[in-house]
Amino acid sequence: MTISSTASPDEIARFAAIADEWWDDTGKFKPLHKLNPVRVQFVRDCLANHFDRDPVTAAPLSGISLLDVGCGGGLMSEPLCRLGATVTSIDAGDETVEVARSHATRHDLNIDYRQATPEMLVDEQQQFDAVMSLEVIEHVTDVDAFLAAIAGLVKPGGALVLGTLNRTLKSLALAKIGAEYILRWVPAGTHEWKKFVRPSELANGLRPHGLALRDIMGMAYSPLRDEWSLGRDTDVNYLAYFVKD
Repeated sequence: MTISSTASPDEIARFAAIADEWWDDTGKFKPLHKLNPVRVQFVRDCLANHFDRDPVTAAPLSGISLLDVGCGGGLMSEPLCRLGATVTSIDAGDETVEVARSHATRHDLNIDYRQATPEMLVDEQQQFDAVMSLEVIEHVTDVDAFLAAIAGLVKPGGALVLGTLNRTLKSLALAKIGAEYILRWVPAGTHEWKKFVRPSELANGLRPHGLALRDIMGMAYSPLRDEWSLGRDTDVNYLAYFVKD
């Protein structure tokens, strides 16, 4: 039985319209390029710890099957592939997947890109050692259904890493009003504050599917250094690491 998709047609169209800009680190996706070093660090360290690897070796994720859900242009898929993971990357947008596939090919990276939704992979009874979905859940049509789908793609004993925006007054001021209308980091209308997801909502949504929260870190921006860092303030952007019983 096919599970209905939680992908939003409006969001797919929004990102399809700017798909050619994914790898322009001065364009509309500049904020994600700036975020990438700390996101890669968090995912690498969580998975290395979970699978008992040394995170500072050349390929600490070697042999680990990793699914990147809502991969966009592949900004996270590529560095994790370079860290040794066997990466499958899915996105609902065809134009986006083509950009990601082309970029990986030009850089000799073996990443299995597919235009697909997590519900489609659930239908195919696929599972992975680790699943990652960053800056995606705040764009889906049904958070609980999305969490159920990605939880089903994690093997027993596997790991899940999610990144999103917290629904707080601070995030309304900084991530919505500040980032979109004052600093112009992202196009106006990129985010809907009411769709931001609190950490407690993630934990409660995943617990019935056998996933337990193991760590959570916030991401904070320093305008003086023009860079992001990990910390314990999760009021705006945060990353969460779960393990499956």
